[in-house]
Amino acid sequence: MKSKLAAGENGGLARRSLLQAMGGGAIAGGLFVGGEAAATVAKGRDHSVLDVAIIGAGLSGLTSGRDLKRAGCESFVILEARDRVGGRTVNHDIGNGVISEGGGQWIGPGQTAVADLARELGVATFDSFYKGKTVYLVGDQRIEAGSGNGGLGAASPVIDKLNAMAREVPSAEPWNAPRAAELDRQSLADWLAKEKLTDDDRLTFFLSATLTYGAPPEQLSLLHYLAIINSSDCNLEKLESMPGGAQEKRLVGGSYMLSARMAEDLKDRIGLSSPVRKIVGWDRDVVEIHTDRGIIRTRQVIVAMSQSLCNQIAFDPPLPADRAAMHKAWPTTAHMRKTVHVYPRPFWRDAGLSGQVIQVGGPVLWCTDNSPPDLSVGIITAFVKEGALAADPNVAQRELSAIYARALGEKARDPTQYHEIDWGTVDRWSLSCTSPYAPGFLTTFGKAMRTPTGRLIWSGTDMAELWPSSMDGAIRAGHRSTLKALEALARS
Repeated sequence: MKSKLAAGENGGLARRSLLQAMGGGAIAGGLFVGGEAAATVAKGRDHSVLDVAIIGAGLSGLTSGRDLKRAGCESFVILEARDRVGGRTVNHDIGNGVISEGGGQWIGPGQTAVADLARELGVATFDSFYKGKTVYLVGDQRIEAGSGNGGLGAASPVIDKLNAMAREVPSAEPWNAPRAAELDRQSLADWLAKEKLTDDDRLTFFLSATLTYGAPPEQLSLLHYLAIINSSDCNLEKLESMPGGAQEKRLVGGSYMLSARMAEDLKDRIGLSSPVRKIVGWDRDVVEIHTDRGIIRTRQVIVAMSQSLCNQIAFDPPLPADRAAMHKAWPTTAHMRKTVHVYPRPFWRDAGLSGQVIQVGGPVLWCTDNSPPDLSVGIITAFVKEGALAADPNVAQRELSAIYARALGEKARDPTQYHEIDWGTVDRWSLSCTSPYAPGFLTTFGKAMRTPTGRLIWSGTDMAELWPSSMDGAIRAGHRSTLKALEALARS
């Protein structure tokens, strides 16, 4: 049961698939560009000057490319280090048109950017499944409890207090909150320690922090956590719930469908397997971008990737001290492992179970029913604690199957397929699934976060002013960066 990534529109749109899809698109040493740019790169150097070069073909970068094209700008290229587009969205191909998402997957109310994009691209949505009882595994105990909304449940007085505090922390600029310094000096755990919490409440907030940002409360800035809540209308329940919350819906064909559809329209502008090694002259009118496939010359650069990856790029001249320090301090600790078990049918529903399992102190942080709407197969997807399972996928599958058998029934012991992605180790371009800011980070580096550096415009989901570290945030950041680039071009 070896894990595999899907090909074509349902999967990773790997290099071969994109080659075939491009048809007459120009190929120059592996770099895909269009028009004059293709001809000059074929000679080893692009002597034309593009208007915009986008680094990263995830949701942010592809959104920027799509926006540029819609605005009438044809002089741009999208450079991607991987051999596929999509960034931290990818599908596992289950077969017969069924997929299960290996990365970001849910959308909900208030996430209008991703909802609008899906509608424009003709990608439909369907409701996440949450009905039934949640199973808690606590030591030798197995406890069934009704969740009601697919969320985690918590102490209302504490949630009310956090929601009220979040109203004073703007998601776009949390470092400008009235008590920013005070809130950023402490972790979420520091603040919770002062509250009257039960063990169940502590578990709830541990899961909330870990599942949302890949870090336990001890490692997550209170200021950052409040900014996240502010982003969801100052409502923590909305952040964590399925109906009415950020996990309310999934995309037909999987979240990767958004990238696949955009890439199809931009195919002559995308260069795969083109990691950027050096950026020269970001402080001048024309910037040189050195890739493994050649050199691109451009007037504006949209950096649409995790800021931690900037440490793998040489900048000449060196970046300003505050920017360089931020890149070095950027968190890469959210090494979330996401797994998929496939069964002939979702048998757990027969017993009135939602498919959601929380294992206290065990490998399974949280798993949920990820079956397709037609129930042609049953799928359980899980978020697994780092280092808690064997590294070997075959062994990990058996370990998880034993846990599921205890929680959901003996039929769970024999999946027909198993897939997984560890977002800390899957490739050198995926250092972390999210960016959990530690105490002190936002007040130290926040003001430099979105400020352009010469011709460099910083993008990617972490640069979003609303819903950062989500698919919606990635798309918002892409829109914003395109406007910045077009404004700069208009001034030049």
